[in-house]
Amino acid sequence: MSPPFVRPFEVSLPRGSVGAVVYNSPHSGRIYPESLRASSRLDHRGLRRSEDFMMDVVVERAPELGFPLLVANFPRAYLDVNREPYELDPRMFDGRLPSFANTRSLRVAGGLGTIPKIVGDGQDIYRSRLPVAEALLRIEQIYKPYHAALRNLLDGALLAHGEAILVDCHSMPSASLGPGVGDHVDIVLGDRFGVSCAPQVIAAAEDVLQGLGFRVTRNRPYAGGFITEHYGQPQAGVHALQIEINRSLYMDEAAIEMHEGFGRIREAMSLFIARFGAAVESMTLRRMPMAAE
Repeated sequence: MSPPFVRPFEVSLPRGSVGAVVYNSPHSGRIYPESLRASSRLDHRGLRRSEDFMMDVVVERAPELGFPLLVANFPRAYLDVNREPYELDPRMFDGRLPSFANTRSLRVAGGLGTIPKIVGDGQDIYRSRLPVAEALLRIEQIYKPYHAALRNLLDGALLAHGEAILVDCHSMPSASLGPGVGDHVDIVLGDRFGVSCAPQVIAAAEDVLQGLGFRVTRNRPYAGGFITEHYGQPQAGVHALQIEINRSLYMDEAAIEMHEGFGRIREAMSLFIARFGAAVESMTLRRMPMAAE
C-alpha cells in the first residue's frame, strides 16, 4: 500500500546558528487523505475538530529566529503522535493487535489513542472497524519517522549546547477550560507538574508570555501529553514544555476559521520565540537528579 502523504511532516532548520530550543507542532496537520474521508462518518469540517488549528503558522517564524521547527502534515484524526506508539483500542480493529499494545490506557478508554476513535468534540470518526494492518502501517510509515526526526533535532541541540529544550505547541478549545474560565486564561503551560523541565525553564516562558500581556496558568487542565512526558528528561539535559493557546484568541471555533486576532497571536508568539530563546541562552541549567525508585 502506497503512503497517503508525499511528506507526512516538515522539518525546518535555521540557515545560521541553531539555538537550543526545538519547536514542535504535532496536531496542526490539515492534509486529509481520501482514504480517511471515505472511511469516516464525518464530513471534512467534522474531522477538523481535532486540529490544533494553524498552530504551525502561529510559530512558523521559529527557524527564521534561529530555532528548528517540526510540523505534522497528517491530521490528528488520522494519527496522534502525542501518544505512545501502540495505544490502540481493540474495539476499533478487525484482527488481533500485537501483544505489546497498550489497550488499557485512559487515553484509549477516552477514544483518543494513537489511532483516535473520536474527534475533539466526541464524535466517532469511522463507519466501521479498520484492519489491524492499517493501524500498524500508519505507525511504521508516519509515527516512527516523526519521532525519529524529533529525537534527531533534540540530540542535535543537546550536542551543540549541552542542553535541549522542547516546546510542544498546541491550541485548546476555550470550552475545555470550564464555564467562564476560558475568558480568563489565554495560555496553559505544562511541565508535568514540575517533572519534564527545570523550574527556571517554565518560569522564563511564563515571564515572557505575561510580559506580552497573556494570562497564563500552569498544568491545569493540560500538564503535557506523551511527547512532554517522554522527551522531558531534565536529568539528561533535555527539557520539555507544552504550550496550549486558547483558540478563542485567534479563531472562530465553530466555523474553524481565523478571525482578526490571528495576526496578533502570530506576532506575539514570534516575540515569545525570540525572547524565550534569549532567556534560555543566559541560563545555567543544572542537571536535575534522577527521582528515587
